Amino acid sequence: MTDWATVSNLATASGTLVLAAATFSSIRSASRSAQAAERAVQAALRPLLISSRLEAPDQKLIWQDGHWTHLAGSTGYLHLEDGALYLAASLRNVGPGLGVIHGWRVGERPQYAEHSHPPVDDFHRQGRDLYIAPGDTSFWHAAIREADHPDHAVLLQQMKERDRINIDLLYGDHEGGQLTISRFAMIARGDDSRTWFCQVVRHWNVDRPDPR
Repeated sequence: MTDWATVSNLATASGTLVLAAATFSSIRSASRSAQAAERAVQAALRPLLISSRLEAPDQKLIWQDGHWTHLAGSTGYLHLEDGALYLAASLRNVGPGLGVIHGWRVGERPQYAEHSHPPVDDFHRQGRDLYIAPGDTSFWHAAIREADHPDHAVLLQQMKERDRINIDLLYGDHEGGQLTISRFAMIARGDDSRTWFCQVVRHWNVDRPDPR
């Protein structure tokens, strides 16, 4: 004799299981869609800094103490004056988002790149906000005015030897996220002690997976 109560309970349980599976699948699909939308938004905000083109227009840079220079495309600037070291680089943002430079550091020599990014705590904070619009050319600049600064003697020696100088820049999008570190190499340019070729040699993602 058929136990209709048992059949009913089994049917109800089966229906509940199917509904649970459908709900789980729907939630997973919605989660993937949300993640894809978030990645799309982040990609639209993401800056990526490289050295500017040779044909980029000259830029006039002025430091807070009144020191100034003209910076040509695809070049860097290293100069000692009255004990102060002035540094600069002509940059271009090839990413779709507005870039904000947060800090800088002198990279290790003679390596072009390491497997892991330099510690964020090692970076010197910028004295002013530096913004680089998408697809536009702008600059980075800084100065070391204290003779006992740990990078002062290192940079002076590298400048004297006309050795390659690595400068790491820490930057992100205008929302404060997507921190990236890019390493720029300053390479001596003939006999001009102030002007150096500038080229990007490495990028690291800080708060998201690296593409490598």
